[in-house]
Order: sequence, then C-alpha cells, then structure tokens
Amino acid sequence: ELLSTTSVDTTVVVPFDEARALETAEDFVTEVLIGCLGVRAVVVGEDFHFGYQRLGNVALLRSMGAEHGFEVLGLGLVGLDGVPARDHQQVSSTFIRRALSRGDLRRANAMLGRPYEVRGEVDRGDGRGRELGFPTANVRVDGSILLPEDGVYAGWFERADGSVHATAISLGTRPHFYDDGDLLLEAHLLDFDGDLYGESVRVRFVELLRPQQVFDGLDGLVEQLQLDVAAARSVLA
Repeated sequence: ELLSTTSVDTTVVVPFDEARALETAEDFVTEVLIGCLGVRAVVVGEDFHFGYQRLGNVALLRSMGAEHGFEVLGLGLVGLDGVPARDHQQVSSTFIRRALSRGDLRRANAMLGRPYEVRGEVDRGDGRGRELGFPTANVRVDGSILLPEDGVYAGWFERADGSVHATAISLGTRPHFYDDGDLLLEAHLLDFDGDLYGESVRVRFVELLRPQQVFDGLDGLVEQLQLDVAAARSVLA
C-alpha cells in the first residue's frame, strides 16, 4: 500500500524459508537477481548484508556485477532529518524495531516518516472498561507482527468510514485483572459513544504515556485512567 504511492512499478516478494536461509550469497545473486529478475542495477545501503550467515555484502555484489554485467549502487547511511548517520542516529529497520520494542514511538515514528500503525477487527470484550466509565474498542491484532512495548499510549483511531478519533490505547495483558491474560489492544476513543463491533480499523501510536501496572484497587485504576485520558488529550492537541 505504501509502495503504491511511490513511482515503483513492480514489487517482488521473495519468500524467506529454510532453504532460502541456507542459500549462499553467490547463489542468491545467480539464481534470483540474475536468473529470475535479470537485473541491470542493484541499489542497496552500504551496510547491506545477505545470504547464509550474512556473508554477502556490497563488495561481493560489485564483484559479481562486474562479472555478470549489472551495476551496484551503495547508498550512504542516513540519519534523522536526512543528515548523515552517526551511531544510534542511523535510520534502519533494526533501530526502528528497537525503538518500538522499548515504546519510544516518537523516535520510531520519526524514522518511519509516519505513525506506527496496526490494523484489526473490533471484537466484543468483557465490558470491564465500560463498567469503569471508559468504554473501549477491543482490537484483534496479528500476534506475529512486532508491537510496541506493553503500556498506555496516546494515538489515533481510524474507523472503516475514514473518520479519525483521538484515543487512549492500552496494549498488554491487563495485569490488574489477570495474572496471565492474553495480549489485548484496547482503544478508548475520546468524546465518542457508538457501536464499533465488527469494524476493520486502524490504530496509530503516537506516544507512550506510561507502562502497564497493577493497582491496589479499582479506585486507583479509575483515577489513573482519568489521568491517562487527560495526558492523551494533551499529547494529541
């Protein structure tokens, strides 16, 4: 979907299975880049590695390119705001994953160039949020994707009709209620009261407000939820 907004004409997805994981860099170049794609030029980052044990690199590509007639362009590393990268300032998938894993959405979103987003369908939950005065949309998410660190976030909730709502997001296992609960994404839409069940929605994370925590009682939980909503309003204003 993102690629469709660029000038890329065709995208080829090469399945990464056990056989591919054991394939040497030389075989990948010969069989995929040359044999399947017939490349005339390859553009990669200067720190690019590929093939079994990541033994393939830009130098190998250039050597094989000279032999087989394709050009190799190695691009310099880029930091935030397009400046040359320095150490942890580098923009890369590795640093994006690290930022997400520790809940640093400001940095992750800056590197992505957009808010980190998950999609899913709204399921019926156990109604605990509504009982506490904070009704939530329980969004079923793909457990195989990389998710931010468990916690409470400010973000945006986009409905199937395209309308967007400010939201306080809880991502985690709800440790206040369950010792070993399932991972759940709950979105409390600010200033909204309606039926969302069954809708396919998008949830965009903007900023971590606090980590998941256990409270002494419901009064403490409700008081904190009020603070979370106020904090989300402030972040999203």
